Amino acid sequence: MYDISGYMFTKIEPITKGWSKDKKYCVTNANGVKYLLRIAPSSQYESKKSLFELQKQVSELGVPMCIPIDFGNCNAGVYTLQSWIYGEDFKDVLLRFTETEQYLFGIKAGEALRLIHSITAPQDEKNWATKYNQKIDKQIAMYKDCDIQFLGDNHILTYLTENRHLLETRQSQCFQHGDYHIGNMMLSEGELIIIDFDRNSYGDPWEEFNRIVFCKRSPHFSTGMLRGYFGGEPPKNFFETLMLYIATNTISSIPWAIPFGEADVEFMRQLTQNVLIWFDNMNNPVPTWYLKDF
Repeated sequence: MYDISGYMFTKIEPITKGWSKDKKYCVTNANGVKYLLRIAPSSQYESKKSLFELQKQVSELGVPMCIPIDFGNCNAGVYTLQSWIYGEDFKDVLLRFTETEQYLFGIKAGEALRLIHSITAPQDEKNWATKYNQKIDKQIAMYKDCDIQFLGDNHILTYLTENRHLLETRQSQCFQHGDYHIGNMMLSEGELIIIDFDRNSYGDPWEEFNRIVFCKRSPHFSTGMLRGYFGGEPPKNFFETLMLYIATNTISSIPWAIPFGEADVEFMRQLTQNVLIWFDNMNNPVPTWYLKDF
């Protein structure tokens, strides 16, 4: 099916889960060893090569993840070969564990993220405040042009308008996973494994927590992730800044979901209401799910 020099696969099984536009396969060689094969258009060669090299750096730091094995051109485009993770989707098994175990998994996820963030951004990366303010402007414009609005949007829009100054203190940038939450984690032999770096970027390390809203099913995991990352309680100004990043994603969530159908729109509509509840209509930066006394 795919002519990849040096490899002979006896079994190729398509993978349909996930949001990536890559074609993904579980491939098996003659010795019964499985790999994850990803195929992207040839036009993405440089970006995929850069990601492959960055993933090698992350792996060498000791982050539990799919190990990048090989990269190159093939008859169908650009391929990336990674180790196969034998395990279960973490989001499906998280609530089987005790609250303390969920918390400890969160600690491990936070520690892994701190390692990922130890890779610094290139020196010529655009100023963070400038870059993120442009993102805020774009997301607000998307929302205002959207036919679907959500209850309480004024609280989100007001917070965004009044708190952009928080970005001025967040100038240090690093490599970001780009979509760090339980949906991009697996459990393999009791260990947490990080997958899918497709949305990687460079930016403020604190922005990476904007996806913590998708860990809502376990306050203990979410609390643990923050404490694992910071080695204890987050800094005082962290939650105010996190609320800015979550507000930005929230205002664009429904326009983003529309092309995917009504079910995704409804999911995001409910998420907007959850965000308003967690942050008391954007009046309290410490979310209700954060277990300060646990």
